[in-house]
Amino acid sequence: KVVIYRLWSHLIYSMCQIRYSVPEEMKEGSLIGNVAQDLGLDLRRLRSGRARIVSGETSQYTELKADKGILVVKERIDREELCGDVMPCSLSFEIILENPIELHRVTVEILDINDHAPTFKSNVIKLEISESATVGSHFDLESAYDPDSGIHSLQNYVLSPDNNFVLKQLSNADGVRFAVMILQKPLDRELNPHLSLKLIAVDGGTPRRSGTVNIEITVLDANDNPPVFNQSLYKATVAENAPIGTYITTVNASDADSGSNGLVSYTFSNVKGKSAEKFEIDSSSGKITVVDNIDFEKDKKYEIRVIAKDQGGLSDATKVVVEVLDINDNAPLISIMSFSSIISEDVSPGTTIAVFNVKDADSERNGHITCSIDSNLPFKIQSSLTDYYNLLSDVAFDRETKPEYNITITATDSGSPPLSTQTNLHLKISDVNDNAPLFTKPKYSAYVVENNVPGGSIFTVIKATDADWNQNARVSYILEDSSVNGVPVSSYVSVSADSGVIHAVRSFDYEQIKDFHFRVKAQDGGSPPLSSNVTVKIMIRDQNDNPPQVLYPVQTGGSLVAEMVPRSADVGYLVTKVVAVDVDSGQNAWLSYKLQKATDRALFEVGLQNGEIRTIRQVTDKDAVKQRLTVIVEDNGQPSRSATVVVNVAVADSFPEVLSEFTDLTHDKEYNDNLTFYLVLALAVVSFLFITCLVVIISVKIYRWRQSRILYHSNLPVIPYYPPRYSDTLGTGTLPHVYNYEVCRTTDSRKSDCKFGRAGSQNVLIMDPSSTGTMQRIQSEKSILDESDSPLCHMLSLPSCLTSQQKRTTLTGLINDFSFF
Repeated sequence: KVVIYRLWSHLIYSMCQIRYSVPEEMKEGSLIGNVAQDLGLDLRRLRSGRARIVSGETSQYTELKADKGILVVKERIDREELCGDVMPCSLSFEIILENPIELHRVTVEILDINDHAPTFKSNVIKLEISESATVGSHFDLESAYDPDSGIHSLQNYVLSPDNNFVLKQLSNADGVRFAVMILQKPLDRELNPHLSLKLIAVDGGTPRRSGTVNIEITVLDANDNPPVFNQSLYKATVAENAPIGTYITTVNASDADSGSNGLVSYTFSNVKGKSAEKFEIDSSSGKITVVDNIDFEKDKKYEIRVIAKDQGGLSDATKVVVEVLDINDNAPLISIMSFSSIISEDVSPGTTIAVFNVKDADSERNGHITCSIDSNLPFKIQSSLTDYYNLLSDVAFDRETKPEYNITITATDSGSPPLSTQTNLHLKISDVNDNAPLFTKPKYSAYVVENNVPGGSIFTVIKATDADWNQNARVSYILEDSSVNGVPVSSYVSVSADSGVIHAVRSFDYEQIKDFHFRVKAQDGGSPPLSSNVTVKIMIRDQNDNPPQVLYPVQTGGSLVAEMVPRSADVGYLVTKVVAVDVDSGQNAWLSYKLQKATDRALFEVGLQNGEIRTIRQVTDKDAVKQRLTVIVEDNGQPSRSATVVVNVAVADSFPEVLSEFTDLTHDKEYNDNLTFYLVLALAVVSFLFITCLVVIISVKIYRWRQSRILYHSNLPVIPYYPPRYSDTLGTGTLPHVYNYEVCRTTDSRKSDCKFGRAGSQNVLIMDPSSTGTMQRIQSEKSILDESDSPLCHMLSLPSCLTSQQKRTTLTGLINDFSFF
């Protein structure tokens, strides 16, 4: 039989209540129910959620087979031992799953089986009955006890057949059955001084179980008044944990008989459960006291049947009800069902941190529990199911502010004085990348001396910190893209990704760049990464790496500049001023002027700071006209650098005097400097031209001689030749065209020119009109040879036979040859 109740909560994903009914005394491993099927869970969920049973009981009678999803019996269940007379008898526990948290309550009702037979406290009931006992007299018999419940409990008494007695069965208000033997026929001690009967107690189980006790009756002499209790019911209270010997109450029964027949003794009849072990009664006085520890949590009430019997065997019975008063003797018990010891700092408020169970064995006010934690902690406690509580986050966490918490849960009952129990939970907050790296300064600046070595460290103080932890706090440094004077900043500096050390990529020159800015980004190793940046300013420090430069007087190679000083100049006369600059800065650019050499040191001085050259005495006629001063200009660097300048000073009153002196000086100087060079160069050029011309002339002569020899030794006839460009004039001759050439030659072949003039003189060949024979030449052989189109010219290949185009080509070649020479 399975009963399922489903509950919902915003704190726990799902909660169900299942109820099973199983008989007691089942074998170990017997199936109770299919939890997975009844809860609608698959086996993978049970395994992944680490399903387990949690219970505050010291003994667990059931076991969850998570791999099969079934609930089985773990150890033997005895309903009578577990619940006693409490009906119904059940076990309650919870099944908890994690990821997400699910809590399911399971109740297993233990059904009674007929596993106990009714038993009597003693094996023999001895009765002494006076023969004078009247018919109808009642004789209370010891009750049997059957720990089973319901139909399996004691149901009936049977008395062995007897003529003197019949059995009457009665029940108390609590349902306990007891037997009374009634005398139906007077006894006769003389006939039967001793009677033996059997009382059988039978339960209602199948098969029935029974218990038997022998009744031994001794017939006494007449005692006709039985004892009578003055109360049919006695009520008393006792506090739990009452010390041994604590007085409970006193029962009292009176007997109208006298003598020994009037003496009454008190005994407990069958004491339900373990009452006989907790109390004792004084047989003479009827005083009931405590003899064992009384625990309210085990038994809240005791019912005791007291028998008062006189010496004649007559008896009466009464019931004593002892109620146990609860005292606050049990502190609450805290059981942690589920606890996440590590939680991310970005969880939202209201997240379940732990689920715990709190129980208090006390009752009513003493069992009312209040759970609390330190008010300074960002947590709260909220009740979910009965006796179950959830520990929830109350605010957002920040691991950087508080990385862990020690949580003390205090459970306090409402007793007087109150009892409490504490349990400690250690919660760690895992890191989330929620903090960007932060630089220690808003901006950084550093100095570097120019002419530094590339690759050297410039700046080592740059540092960024990240409040996160582990990988999220691992900072890398990145140089952001930018430019300095149009050049990427990465060509100036580099940044170490791990340490943030800035290195110079190149050697800096203060005169080109004095400072520059760039940005460095610090990025952590989180996902996604966070970053911040900072501006770094690098300032170049000047180094004395440039000597002074003299601007005036200007030093030229070919001309000479001189300053004139009249012979009438007074002391302090300003001759000139040396002007120099230094591209360095600061003290490296502070210049000082000194007179290094001079023709007459007693005549001039140089201002240390301003470079002014002044006379220090009166100029006389004996002073030389030509004065040469060498001034050195030094900067103030360490080490210092210097430059020198030569100042020529003419001491004269007129310009011609100065010109003659310095012209000679200049001419001599130039002559001495260039004489050797020009002589060598002229000799080489002349020698080359002479040899070349000689070779060309000899070659031409040889060539012409060889051509003339070939012509004179040949037997070829001379055939007149009329060039096509000749035309007949008046039928007697031709008009040749003569061209004039104007050649302009220069040493630069690019400037040579050749100009063709108009046709000039004409050679007229006059023919005899009456002649029909050979044409008569009026020109000499040289004239014929001069005709460029004559066959002879072509045969001899003479230069005079060249055409105009050939002449131009030959002329251009000659010009180029002369240009080369």
